[in-house]
Amino acid sequence: MDFVAGCIGGAAGVLVGHPFDTVKVRLQVQSIDKPLYRGTFHCFQSIVRQESVFGLYKGIGSPMMGLTFINAIVFGVQGNTMRMLGHDTPMNQFLAGAAAGAIQCVICCPMELAKTRMQMQGTGEKKSSRKVYKNSLDCLARIYKREGLWGINRGMVPTLIRETPGFGVYFLAYDVLTRSLGCEPDDRYMIPKLLFAGGMAGIASWLSTYPVDVIKSRLQADGVDGVLQYSSIADCVRQSIRREGYMVFTRGLTSTLLRAFPVNAATFATVTLVLIYARGVEERPEDCESVQPNSHHPQIQQRAQASSL
Repeated sequence: MDFVAGCIGGAAGVLVGHPFDTVKVRLQVQSIDKPLYRGTFHCFQSIVRQESVFGLYKGIGSPMMGLTFINAIVFGVQGNTMRMLGHDTPMNQFLAGAAAGAIQCVICCPMELAKTRMQMQGTGEKKSSRKVYKNSLDCLARIYKREGLWGINRGMVPTLIRETPGFGVYFLAYDVLTRSLGCEPDDRYMIPKLLFAGGMAGIASWLSTYPVDVIKSRLQADGVDGVLQYSSIADCVRQSIRREGYMVFTRGLTSTLLRAFPVNAATFATVTLVLIYARGVEERPEDCESVQPNSHHPQIQQRAQASSL
């Protein structure tokens, strides 16, 4: 039931956070010569005005489809790694999270490729006159037909570089914050503390690897108009810095950080409600172990937060 609740909670997180993700991707990959958006809020306004509210949800099918598999991989690998390491320490939390982040890239990379291509399709058009892809599955199928396995794994290296330390930092930050904030069964503020810890851990994770995410998005969006601009990761980095300076690595950061906290909150709240109705248990965890990552009874809070990273 924890796994099912985690998946439902993660889906809620996707619904809340996807508009911010669409804005992030648009800002990351827009042309510096002919920029369409002046900033985060202008991008929001432009998408809604030109493409309707549904424009913010372009490409949502891909993360929704990949959610179950990613949750299974992350939770399974992280829990098994912690058991292998034997001790619940902050460093082991980092190592276990890093291992989980690396392995789930097998699903994450193709999923984000389809998401990015769908988000870029029909930019500025309420009804796209030329739809290359019908949906996320059609997107992956067409890329596979054209470019094979190499094509649907475009951006795998930067995804690995982002996800491996990113998940490590997330689990480390969450562990440190929950320990520092304390966990008392009678603490009426325990759930707000857990929400705060999860949100801040997500923000810390994004800040630690965000420049790599910019490069990943650019590589995965490259060729969407039929013209390849970058020949490699290094070439993408060189061209981006030469044309836009080092500030290019902060493009879309505002929408990403705005997304991080509410996504984690939505995920946590949904998981809690699902478990309350499914199990008939009280909302408050039974003991202090329930907020420590990888206890013998995996806690709702950790799963909720990890699934939305």
